[in-house]
Amino acid sequence: MFKGIGASPGVAIGKVLVVEHSELEIEKRSITNIDEEVTKLERAVEISKEELTKVKEKALIELGEHEAEIFEAHLLVLEDPELIDSAKAKIRDEEVNADFALKEIRDMFVGMFESMDNEYMRERAADIKDVTNRIIRHLLGAKIVDLAALEEEVVLVAHDLTPSDTATMNKSKVLGFLTDIGGRTSHTAIMARTLEIAAVVGLTDITTKAKDGDYIVFNGDTGEVILNPDEETMNKYTKLKNEFEEYRKSLDLLKGQPSVTLDGRHVELAGNIGSPKDVEGLIKNDAEGVGLYRTEFLYMDKEDAFPTEEEQYEAYKAVLEGMDNKPIVIRTLDIGGDKELPYFEMESEMNPFLGYRAIRICLDRKDIFKTQLRALYRASVHGKLRIMFPMISSLEELLAAKEVVAEVKDELNAEGVAFANDVEVGMMIEIPSAAVISDILAKHVDFFSIGTNDLIQYTCAVDRMNQKISHLYNQFNPAVLRLIKTVIDNAHKEGKWVGMCGESAGDQRMIPILLGFGLDEFSMSPISILPARKLITSVSYEDMQNFANEVLSMGTAKEIKAHVEKTFNL
Repeated sequence: MFKGIGASPGVAIGKVLVVEHSELEIEKRSITNIDEEVTKLERAVEISKEELTKVKEKALIELGEHEAEIFEAHLLVLEDPELIDSAKAKIRDEEVNADFALKEIRDMFVGMFESMDNEYMRERAADIKDVTNRIIRHLLGAKIVDLAALEEEVVLVAHDLTPSDTATMNKSKVLGFLTDIGGRTSHTAIMARTLEIAAVVGLTDITTKAKDGDYIVFNGDTGEVILNPDEETMNKYTKLKNEFEEYRKSLDLLKGQPSVTLDGRHVELAGNIGSPKDVEGLIKNDAEGVGLYRTEFLYMDKEDAFPTEEEQYEAYKAVLEGMDNKPIVIRTLDIGGDKELPYFEMESEMNPFLGYRAIRICLDRKDIFKTQLRALYRASVHGKLRIMFPMISSLEELLAAKEVVAEVKDELNAEGVAFANDVEVGMMIEIPSAAVISDILAKHVDFFSIGTNDLIQYTCAVDRMNQKISHLYNQFNPAVLRLIKTVIDNAHKEGKWVGMCGESAGDQRMIPILLGFGLDEFSMSPISILPARKLITSVSYEDMQNFANEVLSMGTAKEIKAHVEKTFNL
């Protein structure tokens, strides 16, 4: 048995399909028929172009413009005369095989792009690798796994799954994901939960153990994976799979029901989204609102300029109208760290996650900030808008951000532009300094939303993407829990509500603790909403308060985690 990180719930049973992204073995050979070799290259390019055109059209229909743009970029690489013509010239000048010539030219371009300071340009190196590998595979007659054309149900096994993999695959044929690397916040894990496909990540070496056609069973909750199981194990997992499917069906009965504890405490269960098209998943899972709309994706979708006020207005309006007057928390621009824009040059920093990002950029570039705030307030007449500032670390920053809001409202009034007068303005608590002074900050906001992904990282001084120290990145760390409790208490003293939009909000092991702390709103992946409601409606608030106090008296994350799992049979 293998043990990884349960990343997306569900039980999968099926045949393995290994998705390889390995380097191709290419040897230099002298050739005699140059024209024939050039023709081979041209044919491989045309086949690749036809494939990518089909993939792009499929992504556009099923996933939307943002995902389809990945393949538009790949097609542009194929049409770049610098790349293909240079490979042809190398074949003619040096009388070498097409695959070797293309590899040499590719390596030159990749090296050039990877050495650039601009993150967007460095990412183009990955596009060049992706496209040229496709061409070379055709030249060599090597295996190409076309995930868009899967004809039988499979469990995908990979070192990691790229955005291209998840965007193009035939989802109706994919039973689950298994990867060597990754954690609960990795791309693969988030995509699996969004697509409601079972997944286990962080298995270290599953790609060296499993091969095409092997049978495999796994549990996306526990992280347990069994390769080529015996009959007894198959029967056990078949039973578990049936039980899970019945459980998911039972959750449908909770749709339309309030999220209320046995003794009458109501909480709001909302969802996290990145674009207007994600609203569909929230409606399907009966979300009571949007607890986090990450507007940075609207900016990252653009290639040459910031989205205009009108473009932003239309996106915000779509979400507000789509959620039928339910509350929508929209976070202002949060770029920097690992999120860069191709058209906005930022200097290289030693610690970008602690640097020029989020509200710090907005307060420095008020023109960018004001454009977004104008679009938000104009859209506010179409629903119940709440605005939230990210990365606030001090009262000075909060007051400066609110001052810009006041300026924008004055300008709109002067222009006779309508906007709602009841827009709540809040901030994220993701920096320890903000948590510590939350009693002061609470006097100046309508709400807090706790971003646990960064709060844990900053409180514990742990890079959550560093696998060597990932065990220290722990939501059960007593320091993290005490900060969360402090924030909630301080807000409630001022009569303000508190939400949470980090991964912890949808974790069944954290929900009882957070409920006991008095958290008012939980925002999570859509698939987690109904299981959260089931748990909340099965317990009493008073019992959870007592349970949370027990947890706060414990000294280690391990002790707390064990206590939660034992108490709730998790």
